[in-house]
Amino acid sequence: MHKEILLPVDLGHPESWRKALPTAIHYAKASQSRIHLLTVVPDYGKSIVGSFFPSGHEEDVMDHALQALHKFSEEHLPDDIPKQHIVGHGPAYDEILRYAEKTHCDLIIMASHRPEMQDYLLGPTSAKVVRHAKCSVLVVRE
Repeated sequence: MHKEILLPVDLGHPESWRKALPTAIHYAKASQSRIHLLTVVPDYGKSIVGSFFPSGHEEDVMDHALQALHKFSEEHLPDDIPKQHIVGHGPAYDEILRYAEKTHCDLIIMASHRPEMQDYLLGPTSAKVVRHAKCSVLVVRE
């Protein structure tokens, strides 16, 4: 069974976790696994957009995201499931893949919306994760 489960969530979009969260809880309880709860903050610092933010903005956003992730965890994850809170910084699929390896996850559980035309051309985050992950990926359709 799986022992380390990565659950990426976008705290601003419940559709990113609404169905994946109960699935992760079920797997974690059945396997006595730990859930690595990951949210990702976009990286604006290297683009022209980054010049419009004050110095230290990224650190403030990362701190706020970590606090919000802890609150999310308290509200949605049972106390008896071991958990780790992670805030990534950069493109979501890169951070999901990076933290899956860094935390030695053997399963990634993530939600995916129904594909639209632009997804077939560009590929959504979940498709990139499925193609490049070194561990199993369970995609829960929204």
